[in-house]
Amino acid sequence: MWFNNLNTGFVVGYPIFVSIIWITGCLFSGLLRRHQVRPSLKLTTEPFVSILVPAHNESDTLRSAVQSLAELEYEKYEVVLIDDCSSDDTLAIMHDLKMQWADELPITVVGLPVNQGKANALNQGLKAAKGDYLVGIDADSLLAPDAVTQLITTLTMQPDYGAVTGKPVVRNRSSLLGRLQLLEYVGVIDIIKKAQAYLTGSITTVSGVIVAFRRSALEDVGGWNPAVMTEDIDITWRLYRHNWRVAYEPRAVCWILVPERFRGLIKQRQRWSRGGLEVLFTNWRGFYRNPWGQRFLLLETVISNIWALMTALSVLTYTIKLIFLHGLSLDGNLLLILLILSFVQFTLGFLASQVTAKLAGPELLLVPIYVLYYWMINLISCLAAISSYIIDPKRRGTWRSPDRGI
Repeated sequence: MWFNNLNTGFVVGYPIFVSIIWITGCLFSGLLRRHQVRPSLKLTTEPFVSILVPAHNESDTLRSAVQSLAELEYEKYEVVLIDDCSSDDTLAIMHDLKMQWADELPITVVGLPVNQGKANALNQGLKAAKGDYLVGIDADSLLAPDAVTQLITTLTMQPDYGAVTGKPVVRNRSSLLGRLQLLEYVGVIDIIKKAQAYLTGSITTVSGVIVAFRRSALEDVGGWNPAVMTEDIDITWRLYRHNWRVAYEPRAVCWILVPERFRGLIKQRQRWSRGGLEVLFTNWRGFYRNPWGQRFLLLETVISNIWALMTALSVLTYTIKLIFLHGLSLDGNLLLILLILSFVQFTLGFLASQVTAKLAGPELLLVPIYVLYYWMINLISCLAAISSYIIDPKRRGTWRSPDRGI
């Protein structure tokens, strides 16, 4: 009995505990940002930037992505388009775009003969890039006009910043799954990163859809690692191992497409969860070598996976009780607290992103559905990732055509 009570308390109490931390850290982060003195880049002080756009079967999204890059307020930059052996006409479109924008936007096209994954594509793009600063985006990313300016301003403020990541905002909202992910990006991912950056001085991972690097930092860590599933999580922690810092800049906005099919979403989240496991196994020395803030992030990753296993056990236990004992007991007080905190958290995210993310008030009505969606998606993806890692721990990264909801 005591074990069941302890397990139930942990399963419901853990989300409550981390929600309180996220909300508190986000509030203080906003206060700090409001009083932060921020220098402005001028044409004479802007460093030259290379924007890397790796792609695999992205014929439907590539033109709009390049269009957004042509409309940037930043002045000194080039675009490097990398085709990772697409089976559609992505490479042909890249060459068309190079000709189309020849008078306004310098574009380099890199065609790869073998599909070896995003990390390898980025490494090949790095070789062709001329800038001392690199911005990496996905081929479905639409950057806000000031996004690169915001990233580079933050990156140049501190000489020990090796990377700065921006804020993804969901743009496909025609389905329930898309709208739930919109809530997740503004009410969870954005808030977590703000809280992590303020409370620990670090973040768990950059967002591969919008991130800026110093070339010297990339060269210091040997570029991206093709042997992992999530190159963005991996390079974040390799930067930490080489004493570089990683920052979050929510003012750098990037509009993205997200999966609109449940299967595609689970595959995406399984890959993210597996990336977290890879970080734990490759950075275990960080528990006693890294700064305390980064140790806390590693510990939180461990606890999240324990939570997934304990939740799975609870679901199994409650299912057996329901079938054989025809009874189901849940702590209504804890569930009510979790729901109230979720409303507070999402209201905070809503207010912080209402203008930039073009949010409407009725989106908050989805919060009760989202609470169930978020923790169940986390549970399924964590369990799938653990199983995947046990079965095939050395699986290498390659690209398949993603579910982008289009």
